[in-house]
Amino acid sequence: MTLPSFSSRFAVIAAGALALLIAPALPDASAMPRSAKPAALQADLPVVQVAQSKKPKPEFMRKKVRLHTDEKPGTIIVDTNTKYLYYVEGKNRAIRYGVGVGRDGFGWSGTVKVGRKAEWPGWTPPASMIARERRKGRILPAHMKGGPNNPLGARALYLYRGGRDTIFRIHGTNQPWTIGQNMSSGCIRMMNKDVEHLYSRANIGSKVIVIGPNGRGSEKLYTDRGMDFFGTLFGGG
Repeated sequence: MTLPSFSSRFAVIAAGALALLIAPALPDASAMPRSAKPAALQADLPVVQVAQSKKPKPEFMRKKVRLHTDEKPGTIIVDTNTKYLYYVEGKNRAIRYGVGVGRDGFGWSGTVKVGRKAEWPGWTPPASMIARERRKGRILPAHMKGGPNNPLGARALYLYRGGRDTIFRIHGTNQPWTIGQNMSSGCIRMMNKDVEHLYSRANIGSKVIVIGPNGRGSEKLYTDRGMDFFGTLFGGG
């Protein structure tokens, strides 16, 4: 077998280099348009992008847990200290959701009931909130229709005491990264997928127990014994 001479090999290399030089340049991927979606879809893109890029910490994701409590199935327990909401399913069984709660000065506690429910609720900020935000230079609308950009999110459970609206709600949010934080004006906020999940289970008249920011009394009300492995494997939902 005869090996090619040095001059032959050099000719092949030179031809290849010349081909690269005269070939049309491919466009830089980083300079190409990043979205080719129709305008109708692009209108919702900011909300979708934010929801996907900023998520709560893993410990605030929904899970089935072993919960020791004397409260009846259907009861909702909100611990604003730990940032968890429990929906009691049965003896030693509950669904645990991560929640966002009232910031400093807006925490509260007490026993209330679900007075009504709404899908994609409209938002009418209280007069006190409108005035408070105006002093900060932020103008709130008198009313905002329900939708992806509405701060009440996909669902709302309105909390009543003695037959009267407390103005507090359990509701969704278009800011899922705030779950696990003290961010609201007293309402209990959930990820939209979680509030939809709770909404389908909780009935009007359901008892809701809210534990205050200091966590006082929680040890007498319930004990969270961690993940319910069998319930998670075989319980569905």
